[in-house]
Amino acid sequence: MLHFYSSSTRMVNTRRGVQECLESAMGNNFHDSDLLIFHASIGHDFQEIVDEAAQLAPNARIVAASCCGVVGREGVSESMKDMALMAVKGNEFALESCNNIYGHNSYAKTLEMAKKLHAAKPGINMLYFLASGIDVDNDKCIEALEEVFGEEVTIFGATSSDNMKGHVSFQAVDQNVYEHGAYVIGFADPSLKVETQATHGFVAIGEPLVVTKSEGHIIQEFNGNPAWSEYLNRLGLAGKEADCVDTIPIGALGEKLSPELSKEYGNDHLLRAVTKHDGEGMHYATTISEGTELWLTTRNEDLIFSEMDRIVEEITKRMHGKNAVAVFHADCLARGRFLFNRIIKEELVNRMQYPFYSNSECPPWLGMYGFGEFARLGGKNTFHNYTTALYVIYR
Repeated sequence: MLHFYSSSTRMVNTRRGVQECLESAMGNNFHDSDLLIFHASIGHDFQEIVDEAAQLAPNARIVAASCCGVVGREGVSESMKDMALMAVKGNEFALESCNNIYGHNSYAKTLEMAKKLHAAKPGINMLYFLASGIDVDNDKCIEALEEVFGEEVTIFGATSSDNMKGHVSFQAVDQNVYEHGAYVIGFADPSLKVETQATHGFVAIGEPLVVTKSEGHIIQEFNGNPAWSEYLNRLGLAGKEADCVDTIPIGALGEKLSPELSKEYGNDHLLRAVTKHDGEGMHYATTISEGTELWLTTRNEDLIFSEMDRIVEEITKRMHGKNAVAVFHADCLARGRFLFNRIIKEELVNRMQYPFYSNSECPPWLGMYGFGEFARLGGKNTFHNYTTALYVIYR
């Protein structure tokens, strides 16, 4: 039976931060950990994270990912030196990883991991997936995982990030640190279930951009014009030395949803972030077809709060009175300090955590501000951007 423990810190010294997280989460029993999942802001040295963790918990499998801030039981923090941990005890899991995953090979790399994972541990009933947030075709990752495990297995997780610049993000497995890696953890405890849901609270504006030329996950033209220039022109950034750090906060692109999915989602559009461009080629987060219409969007803060309250209520209803044993949480970095001041942000986090309290205590909680999120929509595993996505594990 799997048991979960969590903690977070804003310790400047990386090795000391790892030690503090382990001690805060598990007291003196951290040496017996079986799995350690770290999220850390880009200011930490990831090699030091995994080296120190391996020394303190020598029998544990270790994974880590970079982010733009963390959310834990202790609340939210978005400094350059944040660190959060979810520690797991029990052997009902398996872990596989890869390096050098990009948009063009996302399916093949993920399929190889999925096959190894399936062979390593029978009875896997949920998958925690994390990949680089830059130049990965996330729909292809979902497709590969579902080919092996079936559509009924819930995929949850995130894509790693930096401090919103779109330059580099880190993933680590055991004592290896990657810049374009991915890992997937299969949980196989039959007593556990997971509920997932995501929401963003942005609304579409203006006329759509039409994809007139694309290849895989790369948009080459909008409306017959070079894609990046046309995109910057719509954002009012034409003629400037603009990069992804300028476009991510204001440049969410919306894909129109069906009326049925819109009702469940609480919004008419599924959003996408652009975290990389090569000249005029824009690296979309998923495969994109020519003829697709994409709307620019703007945030609606009332909708952000009301939809957050709604998805929490819906998740708790589906749990039928059961208590959460762990909550994984992925938030778009554009919804963090780049979107809210600290007071409003802390209120938002409090409103998402409090309904899952048991005996006045928050369950083990591991959240990150990343580039993308995985959660079900319309009964299907789906990749999202610009959302808050909650993954509540209960027994």
